[in-house]
Amino acid sequence: MTPTKPHQLQLNEQGQLRHFLTTEGLSRELLTEILDTADSFVSVGRQAVKKVPLLRGKTVVNLFFENSTRTRTTFELAAKRLSADVLNINISASSTSKGESLRDMLWNLEYMDSDMFIVRHGDSGAPHFIAEFVCPHVAVINAGDGRHAHPTQAMLDMYTIRRHKGAFEHLTVAIIGDILHSRVARSQIHALNALGAREIRVIGPKTLIPKDIEALGVKVFYNMAHGLHDVDVISTLRLQKERMESALLPSESEFYRLYGLSTEKLAFAKPDAIIMHPGPINRGVEIESAVADSERSVILNQVNYGIAVRMAVLSMAMSGQNADASNQREDA
Repeated sequence: MTPTKPHQLQLNEQGQLRHFLTTEGLSRELLTEILDTADSFVSVGRQAVKKVPLLRGKTVVNLFFENSTRTRTTFELAAKRLSADVLNINISASSTSKGESLRDMLWNLEYMDSDMFIVRHGDSGAPHFIAEFVCPHVAVINAGDGRHAHPTQAMLDMYTIRRHKGAFEHLTVAIIGDILHSRVARSQIHALNALGAREIRVIGPKTLIPKDIEALGVKVFYNMAHGLHDVDVISTLRLQKERMESALLPSESEFYRLYGLSTEKLAFAKPDAIIMHPGPINRGVEIESAVADSERSVILNQVNYGIAVRMAVLSMAMSGQNADASNQREDA
């Protein structure tokens, strides 16, 4: 049997979201619906009681095979603000480390009447694999898989851009750094294309730019002055230590000299350009502290908006699953 493509697996027969595995292949209308739904949740964090009852009685399981305190925490907050019960599985201490297979662990969790799995995994395609084999009533949300995708991070970035810059059609967006290994960059590019961004640029050393990246509809720059010229949005990517220690880069200081976002390099962008970063920041490597903490930085806004965007994705996926279940009952 041929595996279902992730973007096909994500939607039910009515075109509603039932899993969220990637931004690739999703329509402008659906991505806009996620952003619009997030709009309605932003104010929840400012309420005296930070809860709405949309997932009351539902059980959301965080399955993090990779550590990420911030992503796991924001998903947990999102689920709790939707009134769901949340279960955090410590994978390193779970039965999978004692020899139990991933499939066996999922079966056990399904039979505990879980309703949603939020999956972060070091292997590309792991959330897709899980979505293909879980029970039909369980929704799967990709919280980052290998080098493949990080769709909720991309959507909180899209929300941040729309909130601060408005319509995408007039925007030039630059993504800087390790494009080769970045699941965030790939998800951003697919989302920006779907939402109609005027121009998408990637900037970095040749060793960290995929050879076929232009096929995704981007322009490649190896020089910061040229790549940042007149851009509206700058997204700097996290550079991981293991890649800086490999032959792909000479040193941290050399990367910062050529590709770190400094006050001097920022001057090439538009005066009102905003600065984003998925975090955590390596200050003095990807970005200068003065830039990260400047008025043009929306990095902390991204963290705040991330809760609302993840609330939107969780509520929409559960709604899509409920619609599927309702149709199946009617057919029966």
